Amino acid sequence: MSIGMFKGIDQWYALATVAYLVAAVLFILALRGLSSQETAKRGNMYGVVGMAIAIAATLSFRGANFHPLLFGAIGLATVIGAFMALRVGMTQMPELVALLHSFVGLAAVLVGFSIELHASESLRPIGHELPMAERVEIYVDIIIGAITTTGSVLAFLKLRGSVSGKPLLLPARHFFNLSMLIGIVVLGTLYGQKPELWKLAAATGIAGVLGVHLVAAIGGADMPVVVSMLNSYSGWTAAAAGFMLHNDLLIITGALVGSSGAILSYIMCRAMNRSIWNVIFGGFGATPPPKAKKGEQPPPGDVQEIDAATLAATLTTSRNVVIIPGYGMAVARAQHAVRELTDILRNQGVNVRFAIHPVAGRLPGHMNVLLAEANVPYDIVLEMDEVNHDFPTTDVAIVIGANDIVNPAAEDDPTSPIAGMPVLQVWKSKLVVVNKRSRAAGYAGIDNPLFYKPVTKMLFGDAKSAVENVVAALKS
Repeated sequence: MSIGMFKGIDQWYALATVAYLVAAVLFILALRGLSSQETAKRGNMYGVVGMAIAIAATLSFRGANFHPLLFGAIGLATVIGAFMALRVGMTQMPELVALLHSFVGLAAVLVGFSIELHASESLRPIGHELPMAERVEIYVDIIIGAITTTGSVLAFLKLRGSVSGKPLLLPARHFFNLSMLIGIVVLGTLYGQKPELWKLAAATGIAGVLGVHLVAAIGGADMPVVVSMLNSYSGWTAAAAGFMLHNDLLIITGALVGSSGAILSYIMCRAMNRSIWNVIFGGFGATPPPKAKKGEQPPPGDVQEIDAATLAATLTTSRNVVIIPGYGMAVARAQHAVRELTDILRNQGVNVRFAIHPVAGRLPGHMNVLLAEANVPYDIVLEMDEVNHDFPTTDVAIVIGANDIVNPAAEDDPTSPIAGMPVLQVWKSKLVVVNKRSRAAGYAGIDNPLFYKPVTKMLFGDAKSAVENVVAALKS
């Protein structure tokens, strides 16, 4: 290699360092922007520009011999990504996020094996080995990547409905997890002493099984936390890959994503009265709620129904209305009809607000995004802690496609699977109108006593059609 080439590489490293620093700052600004609805679009743009700078800096390296297929793969991936983004519905967003997490983990696994194979072909025949530090980096990166990949794929299948959302609680599941963890540590020690491909492959297989088992043991009600935790795992995977590839930007980006995902998961667990360790390890150390004896459970009561015209008439005489959106609103794509209902009522002087539970929907912030898409004013969209104390003075609480987040059993029934979970106390309102397709149980698979309370009336039907009927009645 000529002296001019060395100088060119030095100049590239200087420019790449500056470019990576700029990209890292943009990623930090992106995370900050995404923390608020008002700045979310700007935050997304910061992230897109930062990623474009990072890719351009990497591909501009003069000393690298990039295969032409690489550029073809990047072009094809760009087209596929754009197509998926345009086609995906809001109800499919959580499963798409879980699937994308699996790509991050798989990329880390493939890169780790690529470095190991390169060492086997180039270094070991001439009597050299990778330094111990690099072997540790490769091993840790592949293990975290394998857990992220398989766990994310199973989460995708659960959210899609291809696999049951019920937790798989094997009798000796904790011993099984511990055995796999010990096996990974033992194989890692052996790989550090003498790197061989079979040790790495065996550890990867065990880590893949561990990822599946950890997610399989988590119930459907905790899936929003799982998606957030997998986001954290993908970040730590990227950070580990950064150490393995000596790429500062990957380390910074991975640490940002990993830490923010972990913090969000912790916040969500507090909102659900869950221990984050119990969620991660599938209930490790958790005491199951006591089983109710036969005859203790009161029989399900009768429900009272209400039609759109009666609800419209009630709303026009109300002063305070709170709307609680849930996954049913997302499925029916009813957010625009809800916004129209909100506009009509506000124009008539009714104080309309929205109450958002931290785990409403299938993804953190799912309902906020839907309402922002329909241009609902941000200042009337409130979190659970901001609105829960106002229900006693609320004339009408309208629950649209939500179930578990308004279930009084969380407070009243110690045997309930959601016992202790903070919920929106809508039953304290003067009137509760619950819109659902049927009386079926929610995502947690349990009945909701709210339906049988004297203050509750059911508005059965598709959320979009039901709200549009109320809007039509108000206009007439």
